[in-house]
Amino acid sequence: PETFPGEALADIVRELIASGDPSAFQYGPTEGLPGFRDFIGGMLHAREGRRPESAELVVTSGGVEALELLGKACLDRGDTVLVEGPTYLGAIMSFRSFETDVRAIPIDGDGLRVDLLQRFLSTEGHPKLLYTIPDHQNPAGVSLSIERRTALVEIARRYGLLLVEDVAYREMGFGPERPDSLWALAPETVVQIGTFSKTFFPGVRLGWAVGPSEVVAELVRAKQVTDQCAGALGQRLLEEYGRRGLLEPQNERARALYARRCGSLLGALEEEMPADVSWTMPRGGFFTWLTLPEGVSAVALAARAMEQRVAFVPGPPFFPDPQGANNLRLAFSRIRDEDIREGTRRLAALIRTAMEGGT
Repeated sequence: PETFPGEALADIVRELIASGDPSAFQYGPTEGLPGFRDFIGGMLHAREGRRPESAELVVTSGGVEALELLGKACLDRGDTVLVEGPTYLGAIMSFRSFETDVRAIPIDGDGLRVDLLQRFLSTEGHPKLLYTIPDHQNPAGVSLSIERRTALVEIARRYGLLLVEDVAYREMGFGPERPDSLWALAPETVVQIGTFSKTFFPGVRLGWAVGPSEVVAELVRAKQVTDQCAGALGQRLLEEYGRRGLLEPQNERARALYARRCGSLLGALEEEMPADVSWTMPRGGFFTWLTLPEGVSAVALAARAMEQRVAFVPGPPFFPDPQGANNLRLAFSRIRDEDIREGTRRLAALIRTAMEGGT
């Protein structure tokens, strides 16, 4: 909430109402309002060095709807879908809703293990698509290295594999590093899905999908029988907010806030955690990923932690198969700065007790 837009957005609402322009209050084209699509195209050109053609872009009602549209357009019962292990649990749930076989390819500190993907493709058959979060991944907080990005798109081209690139956290990097997006590297085999929930505010429920025109056409057809069109008022608000140069300063404030909280959390983990606990070192995003000693159940620990008013998500929901029992995700995006140290101290004490008891 500290990063949400303020009075400037109220001014835009008043201006839209006073203007008499009905486009903000009507149903809109399924692909999105022309002005908002132009704004997104310009934004992508500035960020990624490539502007999508009109037929390559559709406005979505957030990133989750983009996953739903991809499922409707591309997936059949029994298809194999690859994800990172761990990955965004909403993606697992979405793909499973289409009765697909969801398989996980492991990650490490440099993101997706492209060598293990190559092995899978050589021995296990042909999946329908691969879903990946290359930047500041949810839940692990890691990013795909430059070398692996290049290798991944080369593999996708070789095998005719559709890559679904989720860039939800791409704008939340803490430093100057900004590797090329997969879509910029290989627009012919990548569908990039993005959301403004992290950069504008989540209640607006707006995002985008860009990719090969034949895939986007299928997404548009699927959207016509999903919600018909993304909310026009939100599109006009965000377009005006962005064109007035207000979006990037808001992102800068958000990045500074999250970087400070991330640094505080990593420092507290270093000082408080037992030696046998490890964690990732995010350079952006909202999360770090802890690995507890074998035999310590993060699921059992979560119930005890709630009694101490400490909340985290245990690892198993982030995998499509039985993994993650001794992992947990910590989020630093919403916790108050003054609570980070105490929360970490309480969690560390609970982990020590669990280690001593072997639970």
